[in-house]
Amino acid sequence: MIKRNRAFVVLIALVTLAFGWVLWPLFGAVFWAVAFVIVLDPMASRLSQHLGQRRNLAALIMITGFLLLIILPTFLILTAVVREANSLIAAVQSGEINLDQMFQSVLDSLPAWSKAALQRLGLGNLTAALRSIADSSTSWFGTNTPTILYFGQNTLGLFVGLGVMLYLMFFLFRDGDAILERIKSAIPMEADLMEDLFHTLGVVVRATVRGDILVSLLQGCLGGLGFWFLGVNAVILWTVLMSLLSLVPVFGAALVWGPVAIYFLANGVIWKGVALIVYGVMVIGLIDNVARPWLVGQATRMPHYVVLISTIGGIATFGIQGFITGPVIAAMFIAVWTTFLAKSKA
Repeated sequence: MIKRNRAFVVLIALVTLAFGWVLWPLFGAVFWAVAFVIVLDPMASRLSQHLGQRRNLAALIMITGFLLLIILPTFLILTAVVREANSLIAAVQSGEINLDQMFQSVLDSLPAWSKAALQRLGLGNLTAALRSIADSSTSWFGTNTPTILYFGQNTLGLFVGLGVMLYLMFFLFRDGDAILERIKSAIPMEADLMEDLFHTLGVVVRATVRGDILVSLLQGCLGGLGFWFLGVNAVILWTVLMSLLSLVPVFGAALVWGPVAIYFLANGVIWKGVALIVYGVMVIGLIDNVARPWLVGQATRMPHYVVLISTIGGIATFGIQGFITGPVIAAMFIAVWTTFLAKSKA
């Protein structure tokens, strides 16, 4: 009997791994469906109560609202980004925007002591390196523009993934509680401990998604507003790029506004460069350094440095999903070890 039970456990493990392997190409769609449902579940539960527990109708309303308020605006913004990126790349390819000249102007503006320091560091041939970067950038843009900006063969995959995500979200909104109870019943763990861990998981996912998305959108919008005021071209493109890079804590948005500020200073537009640096550090950077740890760490009761390193590590390991999975794994690590130490002392 024991051998049969062991064989059955091995079979369960193999079948589970095989199922995970089958679903792996749709990992992103499944992951975001679960994450969005966890974040929106309190709203869906209240809506279901107001509708007399008509879960089908409540799930349909949630999906419709998600489409109109999240998906549709996202596609409209992406359309504007593609249009601006096309114009920018066309200007680079036509020579209207000369990357080589831009890099050279930055190099020429460096003070003598910094050039001497570059010589001592073996970077004296920086001009050739910058020109190589400019040539490579231009070539890369020209080669990859069709792949990046025009969905091409990825169009089908994009809409399949979106369809799977929305389809799964509907059933999770409708049957999520029942599915969660079945998962809990299958886990051989004390009920109180399991409830605490699942509660921690929900709190961390909600805090991370809402906190990181709110901070990144706020940083991107503030950065775009500053760019618009200073007359920078392709404002929507840079706004979206700053929002995406803001998912990386501390220095994310600075990867966009920093080079622009240096370009202003190098070309003699001192007031714009100084204004952008002050604005970036005092406004954009302050939001990242204060609001993100407070929004994420406050709810999860994680130290700010744990939120930071787990977010960076998660993005490096899992890609864009890592800004959620990193803090979630860190919070579960802290919760499990805290519970274990408490029980070991009891």
